[in-house]
Amino acid sequence: MRLAVLKERRAGETRVAATPETVKKLKSIGLDVTVEQGAGLASGFPDAEYAAAGAELAPDAAAALAGANIVFAVRAPEAPLPRGAMLIATLGADADATRRYAEAGVEAASMELLPRITRAQSMDVLSSQANLAGYRAVIEGAAAFDRGFPMLMTAAGTVPAANVFVMGAGVAGLQAIATARRLGGRVSATDVRPAAKEEIKSLGASFVGYEDEESRQAQTAGGYAKQLSAEFYAKQAEVVAAHIAKQDVVICTALVQGRKAPILVTKAMVASMKPGSVIVDIASDAGGNCEETRPGEMHVTENGVKVLGWTNWPARIPAAASALYARNLLTFLSTFWDKEAKAPKLPPEDEIVQGVTLTRGGAVVHKNFA
Repeated sequence: MRLAVLKERRAGETRVAATPETVKKLKSIGLDVTVEQGAGLASGFPDAEYAAAGAELAPDAAAALAGANIVFAVRAPEAPLPRGAMLIATLGADADATRRYAEAGVEAASMELLPRITRAQSMDVLSSQANLAGYRAVIEGAAAFDRGFPMLMTAAGTVPAANVFVMGAGVAGLQAIATARRLGGRVSATDVRPAAKEEIKSLGASFVGYEDEESRQAQTAGGYAKQLSAEFYAKQAEVVAAHIAKQDVVICTALVQGRKAPILVTKAMVASMKPGSVIVDIASDAGGNCEETRPGEMHVTENGVKVLGWTNWPARIPAAASALYARNLLTFLSTFWDKEAKAPKLPPEDEIVQGVTLTRGGAVVHKNFA
């Protein structure tokens, strides 16, 4: 059975779906692995390392896909896939794309739809990539901030520690809190979910936020934040507005799965911040948490606040992001690998399989699109 790993072609996508480490393990379970030439270069994995791990190198996507039974990718491939192939990637599919996979006879598994259950943690691509995005956000925020993160005591005087405010305490936010603390910042954070308050405090940050009966119901069974009412967000904004005016660095991480990111930092809040302050918006892929965010850009506001609105934050730390993503895909495939048949066996009744499988046997089977 042959598995193909494609080179990503979307602008700004520097990750790869398999590394030399995971190629070795894929080979060990009985797969022949073909890697498109140059697939790992942007992540720091040269072709020679894939060849040394036992992969066959293909000159282009068509050659890599020839005879492939399984395809690993980061984003939805643009090249046509062999009929009957299993595609495993973060597809971000809508109803039209899902229908096209079914018509093409592709068994598509969209890994961002993985259910948030204990058994699925080691294959959870959203968590692994969000963790690194939270880390990278703080590093880039620190680089853009021109007064330093820790308190610095010198013969010429003392430089105070940076005040860092993290908005959203999911996987990305908690990593941002931990990283900002390690860099010596004075860290505070907010989140609408009731469980987040204790998590924030456990990392040594102070909690800032508005709490009411609605916020006590603000978490889904899967652990994600729910979309709340406009009235709640207005009250939350009142609480954080005064706090933001005193902050040096604001890290925005608040996302509601499948929806546009809520606006948490208004233009008025940005206008209240000191010149030289920094806002890092890792929710920019979904429109951004800040009204001043320009997705894909960094710009400076009229009052001198730097707003970093880069998209695809995990791709800004590609070696680590690729390593974790590749392990996620390896774990998913090996979990459902039939050793005797040397082929994947995905039971339709399995909760994980139901969560990620969009199409099977030429039909749309996912509950969101069927």
